[in-house]
Amino acid sequence: MNQRAQMTLLTPILGMLGLALLLVVGAVVVDGGVALLSQPDLWLSGLQGAAALDRVANAAEVVAGVLAIAITVVAIVVELAANRYTHRITQLFVRERANQVVLAFFVLTTIVCLWVSTAPLEQIANARVAPTMAMLMVTGCLLLLLPYLWFLFRFLAPRNIIARIAAQALDAASAGLRQEMLEAIEELEDMARGARQHHDRSIALASADALADVMRGYRRLRETLPPSWFKIDGDLARDPDFVALAPSAVADLEAQRIWLEAKILRQYLSLFEEGLGGEHDLGNLIALNTRSLAAEYASDGPELPDLAVRFFNSFLRIALRAGDLRTAYYVCDQYRGMAEDALARGDREQLHQIAEHLHAYGNFAYDLGMTFLLEVVAWDIATLIERAADTLPDEVDALLDRFLKVDREAEGGEHDERLHGVRRTQIQLATFFLAADDEMRARRIAQDMRDEDRPRLEAIRDALQAETREQYWEATDRGINFSYLPPRRREQLSRFFELLDTP
Repeated sequence: MNQRAQMTLLTPILGMLGLALLLVVGAVVVDGGVALLSQPDLWLSGLQGAAALDRVANAAEVVAGVLAIAITVVAIVVELAANRYTHRITQLFVRERANQVVLAFFVLTTIVCLWVSTAPLEQIANARVAPTMAMLMVTGCLLLLLPYLWFLFRFLAPRNIIARIAAQALDAASAGLRQEMLEAIEELEDMARGARQHHDRSIALASADALADVMRGYRRLRETLPPSWFKIDGDLARDPDFVALAPSAVADLEAQRIWLEAKILRQYLSLFEEGLGGEHDLGNLIALNTRSLAAEYASDGPELPDLAVRFFNSFLRIALRAGDLRTAYYVCDQYRGMAEDALARGDREQLHQIAEHLHAYGNFAYDLGMTFLLEVVAWDIATLIERAADTLPDEVDALLDRFLKVDREAEGGEHDERLHGVRRTQIQLATFFLAADDEMRARRIAQDMRDEDRPRLEAIRDALQAETREQYWEATDRGINFSYLPPRRREQLSRFFELLDTP
């Protein structure tokens, strides 16, 4: 029994016991029985002979009745919780030491009272120990009942169940039990799926977070596991997430020792797809956790970050295919954040890889009629350029080349009005370069936009000059107003338009 469970049970027990003693002593004193307080032996005089046996027999009936009530309540509550969330609740209940101790104590007390009541104690002079022990055990059972029910409801709280399943997964990994760990991971996914179907938003999010916590805990255990753990064979090879994989993909996961990480990310992908069109928070959290895990694993090698890139691509394609622009918008935010993490650690290859994928999915969204996402992609790549100017300045030109190609495939003509947001982002990035006295790169942007419709560009300039709200005026996770330009860069607008007129 853990410390928290002990406190949950002991605190109310001691409180009720103290209150009971206070009431009994107070009543005795009021009745004039002060002498009983100075002669405790008198309290036990009623626990002798036939009268004691009658009392113990009655106590056995009481305890048996209380035990029946407790078992009935426990069975109903556990069954309801198992049907609502996961059948593993029954297993967790049986394994919990507090449940074993309390129910065993109830049964033990009933047996003791039963046999003490049949013992011929009237033939033994001053026989008090057995009846006293039986009555003390009955008292303990009655004191335990309410605290135990309180503990039971806390034990069955969904968040506590999620924490226990996650702990079981890590315990299974420590013991080298792959199948048990896989079952625990799948139970967490099932809890998230069931909670989503019942519109239990907080439980779905907690289950998704628990999957990430399992991966974090597993990362600390990986170096202690034997080589056989990382082989995809036996029951693991028949797992639904691996059985259909190409042999080359299986070989890669084995060589990179990341089959479990791939398993968890596949659970994420399944949850992400099921939540599209409704559970935007779940999709956003999955993208956030995928990015965080990739950043944490980056110090171990490129395997997990590279795997995360593939899953981010899957997130975007699935969201766009489902027509869920809002979720795709949030995924782009985290995907760009992952590129910023790559920038921070100097991973040039992954930086350009993510920029390329953002570009591709932006154009894919444009082809599907989601023109806004191309604007988002342009803004994200422009943000990467600004970050790279401080972190990896030698990568700015390559990123700028990518940025200036964002709208190429989407252009339906020189003056496609649907690219209004992309043009605005280009002007904003040009002001960044001008504010940094980098006229050469600003001129590249100006040359790219020289054939644009001038009144439209002037309308964009006027809107940028007029917008003073840095934060978007609705509640969003990004919270950024794409139309905002800081005052120092706003001052460069006129200079940029001069470059448009310069050959």
